[in-house]
Amino acid sequence: MFSIELSKLVNPSHPMVKLAKAIDWDRLDEVFGKTYCPNKGRPGISTRLMVALHYLKYTYNLSDEAVVEGWIENPYWQYFSGMKYFEHEFPIDPSSMTRWRKRIKESGAEELLKETISAGLRLKAINASYLKRVNVDTTVQEKSIRYPTYARLYDRARARLVKLAKARGINLRQNYNRLSRKMLIQQSRYARARQMKRAFKCTQKLRVWLGRVIRDIERKCPKPDEELSSLLKISKRIYFQKKQDKDKIYSVHESHVECISKGKSHKRYEFGCKVSVAATSRGGWFVGAKAFHGNPYDGHTLAEALKQIERLSQRPDHVFVDQGYRGHNYKSGEIEVHVYRSHRGRIAKSLWKWMKRRAAIEP
Repeated sequence: MFSIELSKLVNPSHPMVKLAKAIDWDRLDEVFGKTYCPNKGRPGISTRLMVALHYLKYTYNLSDEAVVEGWIENPYWQYFSGMKYFEHEFPIDPSSMTRWRKRIKESGAEELLKETISAGLRLKAINASYLKRVNVDTTVQEKSIRYPTYARLYDRARARLVKLAKARGINLRQNYNRLSRKMLIQQSRYARARQMKRAFKCTQKLRVWLGRVIRDIERKCPKPDEELSSLLKISKRIYFQKKQDKDKIYSVHESHVECISKGKSHKRYEFGCKVSVAATSRGGWFVGAKAFHGNPYDGHTLAEALKQIERLSQRPDHVFVDQGYRGHNYKSGEIEVHVYRSHRGRIAKSLWKWMKRRAAIEP
């Protein structure tokens, strides 16, 4: 009865208040409402709340836990989420955001980006002419994994197998938990001291122990469940893979991670996924972001990136790319693709001005 409405507490000219009025929440509710179960039971979490928390999460580069903690302290965030009164408790458990992202998948993430562009056009922060010229480039979205070494991979795969076997009541002949921990430390010390033969012997012992655990589980559990079977396949690939093999596994919990070399002097290899990013040449507004698995050639990602740009905003007239896109497979007379040159040469002055702007996408 004595609560004050947030609409009377916040400043109407605050950017967060203006943005809340510009976003078409009803359309988002209609799009994401299909992902909710129609059966009776506990009511679902508000779509506007989930969308707002994700916008805040990526705007301020926060974790799921941090954005929920900041939400209960900031009245503008609560107004943006559609709250009528100031709340003093967590709106949701942070793990709900992870499950929601898995539910909406890639198409849902595209809808969030599409609404961002539409809101920018409504607020006149984005001029329609900005969308005619676009810069496209690729980068690596690094996964949260430790730098892979054979010794660490052997130990990690063995530890995960032992944990799953214990949970399923499989009595192993020996789990090597204590021995493997000591051997991994010893291997690191030898490698640090550049005593590579001794370090190699320690690595081989870790590999032998992994093989023993794999064979012991296969003997005592001929028909494993889906989770254990998947981990056994990953562990076997780690056990048999060699230095010169292709499509190696670099992480047990992220088995699809690729090793990508982008030619950087300070970081020769990056472990993650290749991502194509598109932004307007003027203003630097994001109009596309798409992941590509398997480390494809940059030029072969251009066609899919341009299709996504058309879905989210409009078809651009000019696209500017770096020399990594030479020999691209995009063939269309409707969009002109300009590959960057290090010198002006015979390029028109007006076109050279936009070609120099291609570098704006790098940071």
